[in-house]
Amino acid sequence: MTETAKERIAKVMARAGLCSRREAERWIVAGRVVVDGEKLTTPAFTVTPGNKIVVDGKPLAAPERTRLWRYHKPAGLLTSHGDPQGRATVFERLPKDLGRVISVGRLDYNSEGLLLLTNDGELARKLEKPATGWTRRYRVRVHGRVDEQKLKGLADGVAVEGVRYGPIEAQLDKSQGANAWLTIAIKEGKNREIRKVMEHLGLTVNRLIRVAYGPFQLGNMVRGQVSEVPGKVLREQIGKDTSQ
Repeated sequence: MTETAKERIAKVMARAGLCSRREAERWIVAGRVVVDGEKLTTPAFTVTPGNKIVVDGKPLAAPERTRLWRYHKPAGLLTSHGDPQGRATVFERLPKDLGRVISVGRLDYNSEGLLLLTNDGELARKLEKPATGWTRRYRVRVHGRVDEQKLKGLADGVAVEGVRYGPIEAQLDKSQGANAWLTIAIKEGKNREIRKVMEHLGLTVNRLIRVAYGPFQLGNMVRGQVSEVPGKVLREQIGKDTSQ
């Protein structure tokens, strides 16, 4: 942002790694953000580098260089910064030296595998959007009889309980008694998409592992492991300047 450029306050907060843009908008409406001594009441506000931004009584830090990490999320963790039910969260289990990070999308409580983390809320927002075109790949174990023709039919998309899901690539890898392993690829990643679509086919998901998100792979990472994506790779794959 140049000295004269103006940007939405929520976008600036997200880029500083404080929260996502949507969270920033909620914080603003809640009266937690002050600019040049004036408490904001709407996110429809622009700022320049010359404005003094204070969030929860603390000056907004300048953005750090953009960083991205791969994390092997175990099952039994919530992808949230807090849970009213007291369940364990991803962010409680991360190394403290990571600082404040944001997840790129989510994996639900019982799902496991690759979760991307970043200190840049704007980058998280960009990578989550279906328009980015990145494929999310999963290994999925299901209980029930698999109809391969119905799996192939998912390539045309499917509507479940009034929700339309885009094209889904699904193939049967192997059967083990009453269970089967599938490989599934999606691009939208709507809430519990795979579980709901499999249930629509009469199958129950009993294990779901994300193995890839766009060009980033889970590989042989062990559960709970965190690995930073090198800046060079980040620039090549995302076109993101990480020098600032």
